[in-house]
Amino acid sequence: MLLDQKLSLGSLMRVFWRQITVTWVLTLLETAMLAVLPLLIGRSIDGLLAGELTPFYWLLGAMGALLVLAIVRRVYDTRAYGTMRVKFGEATVQKAKGESVSAVNARLDMSRELVDFLEQEAPIVMAASIQVVVSIAVLYSFHGIFAATAGGATIAILLIYAVSSGRFFNLNRLLNQQVEQQVTVLEAGERRPIAAHLSALRRCEVRISDTEAAVYGLMIAVLLAMLSFNLWYAAAQSGASPGQIFSIVTYSYELLESAVALPAALQSLTRISEITARINGPVERAR
Repeated sequence: MLLDQKLSLGSLMRVFWRQITVTWVLTLLETAMLAVLPLLIGRSIDGLLAGELTPFYWLLGAMGALLVLAIVRRVYDTRAYGTMRVKFGEATVQKAKGESVSAVNARLDMSRELVDFLEQEAPIVMAASIQVVVSIAVLYSFHGIFAATAGGATIAILLIYAVSSGRFFNLNRLLNQQVEQQVTVLEAGERRPIAAHLSALRRCEVRISDTEAAVYGLMIAVLLAMLSFNLWYAAAQSGASPGQIFSIVTYSYELLESAVALPAALQSLTRISEITARINGPVERAR
């Protein structure tokens, strides 16, 4: 069925929608459990300080459910996505018939990244999106100013990613062009072309890494400013209880982690879009 259509994330989802639905439902349930844990911990702290055990029992129940969900999801994911890699790899090789062995080998490796995205990055996107929404909602329940700073920081980092996404696409295109020539260069067995090829790979990887470092630094600066403000306001201005301060700081930190993970996953999607165009088209020669 994959050979009859363009090889992409969309075609994977159409052909294997049942398996993907199961994995994503399990992911959403696991994420929801993780999202409510800091709130339950905060309530448990206040409850235990007051001699009330019921919130603590709720926390233990949530932890038990989370453990079962985490194990079941990982066991199922390994088998479902392993099957997808086999089928998608076969279709990629068939699509690349007539191309050099070097290009086919590179595209086979690249095709696995599409399945890897569905298995690894897509759940991160879902988990991060849910965590951001839950964090902002919970912070708003304590005070509107916490939600305002959290929401503003989230918008700022998404804008930073949007500005840099075009550069990431172009850098990945240059890297993949070079990778497609690797087997051909190695088969020739000549020292200078091999050295030139490896140096070209290094230059591409360094440029990608430098861009990632700059973008990551900007994002972290914005999010640390948000976390610092929320901590100061919760402790010095809001009159919150110890359990509430814990929840406010924890949800602010959770938002920090999720807000960083979201652009990182979206950056992987930028690379996937370049790979999709590549495995469905003719070979481009590296310059």
